[in-house]
Amino acid sequence: MTKQPNILFIMSDDHAARAISAYGSGLNSTPNIDRIANEGMRLDRCYVTNSICTPSRAAILTGTYNHVNMVTTLDTHIDNRLPNVAKHLRAGGYQTAIFGKWHLGEGKAHEPSGFDEWSVVPGQGEYFDPVMIDPSGSRMEKGYATDIITDKCLDFLSRRDIGRPFFLMCHHKAPHRSFEPHPRYKQLYADGNLPVPETFSDDYSNRAAAAAAAKMRVRSDMTYKDLGLVQPEGGEETGELLLPGWTQRKVPDIAEGGSLRLIDGATGENYLFTDPQKLALFKYQRYMMRYLQTIAAVDDNVGRLLDYLDAEGLRGDTIVIYTSDQGFFLGEHGWFDKRFMYEESMQMPFLIRYPQGIEAGVQASHIATNVDFAPTFLDYAGLQIPSYMQGRSMRPIFDRTADDGDTGLAYHRYWMHKDEFHNAFAHYGVRDARYKLIYWYNDPLGQLGAFSGVEPPEWELFDCEKDPFELHNRANDPAYSEIFEELLAKLDARMAEIGDTPEHRSAEVLAGLRSRGLSLDMQSDQANDRRWAIAAP
Repeated sequence: MTKQPNILFIMSDDHAARAISAYGSGLNSTPNIDRIANEGMRLDRCYVTNSICTPSRAAILTGTYNHVNMVTTLDTHIDNRLPNVAKHLRAGGYQTAIFGKWHLGEGKAHEPSGFDEWSVVPGQGEYFDPVMIDPSGSRMEKGYATDIITDKCLDFLSRRDIGRPFFLMCHHKAPHRSFEPHPRYKQLYADGNLPVPETFSDDYSNRAAAAAAAKMRVRSDMTYKDLGLVQPEGGEETGELLLPGWTQRKVPDIAEGGSLRLIDGATGENYLFTDPQKLALFKYQRYMMRYLQTIAAVDDNVGRLLDYLDAEGLRGDTIVIYTSDQGFFLGEHGWFDKRFMYEESMQMPFLIRYPQGIEAGVQASHIATNVDFAPTFLDYAGLQIPSYMQGRSMRPIFDRTADDGDTGLAYHRYWMHKDEFHNAFAHYGVRDARYKLIYWYNDPLGQLGAFSGVEPPEWELFDCEKDPFELHNRANDPAYSEIFEELLAKLDARMAEIGDTPEHRSAEVLAGLRSRGLSLDMQSDQANDRRWAIAAP
């Protein structure tokens, strides 16, 4: 039997691919994370199957979609009696450990299982002096979370049984909101000159109602804490509460002729704004500065782990992966956060290095998803991939033996309809090499309150090659009617394959499409009506 490789899986939280310099945006510098790409492979189409922390982690651990592992939202936690990849690897001879963010529930029924050692933060955890939980209980750890989590990983590696391979999950809580950089990075990106996305002032026209309804706007939905500002004493006049009963407030917008004074929480510097657009851009610069400063600590600590592998002669025998639990909006469409199936939120960064099996400095455009991670680990370990896992091994992509004609298909489903924080609508859809089809549907159980205004159901279709920023919904465009039908068939096939239950009826959708005369020779005057929805009554 070929020697089983070590597996070091490093995952951050909410780290957008655009904030990794190996992806070429020029936004920031991540030299240590880039080492993995330069010495291995960069995936450009790795997608999350549910763009929110808890469900993504469940999919990674189990290799199943969320309707199967039952972790569909932030409030549905994993049943740790379920099989998972750590259990299979441990049974196959690996020593296993996880340190950092777990976020799949607490208490005996939800704590990590399948790991020889574990120490995790409760919930989101804190950046400074975090409480951490392990089998012996909970205690406060002095220091900065990103450093502490790495220290624990290095300690585990230093005490490992050198006669057995290891599977180590290093799960950083950074750069999750609220962004709290270590003071050692306070000068980074502080000049206020970070590039502003082309779509920052998006007006959400020609899109589904969900885009305009979302409360994820940099200019109106970020808190004083998010931006490192002093929250003044007072009530509603100081800003809208993040949630009823909370103390955090959003930094208000201003109207023409209004003014707002803000105070830096670290330096006490005052800023006075009388121009709404200048205030919005200030918020963007503060957001991105703190976000990128928080990532700098992650990058430095990735370097510590890579240096250890090199020093111990483990580089050749170890698969190293860097990823995030989903993507993140960095001002694109005026947003922060994730949740949506739009590209910036759906794309996971994925870098992998394995000198024995992966060529250095290459990129791949085949589609993969987070349900594929667990089967991939087992494939490299030479262990059987169990029948319950719904993903497939990514190894042919890494070996560069994948069929160029089969570029893959990603399925995504977000279940948290109109959550209190973000007002993001439930949706599902598929993304192939060029096109994306999204169905925005009503809460099927009617548990989340009455709707108001224009709401789902609605369809969106994007040509991601011609429209990479996803600004033009083509679901109603007669020139794309055949593409719509093809993507709908792919959606139906994937949902049937994985056993997910659709909220649409394709026969009625297609009948509606044809009854409205949306054929290739039809004029498109009605196709520009963004509120027309191809959906069952």
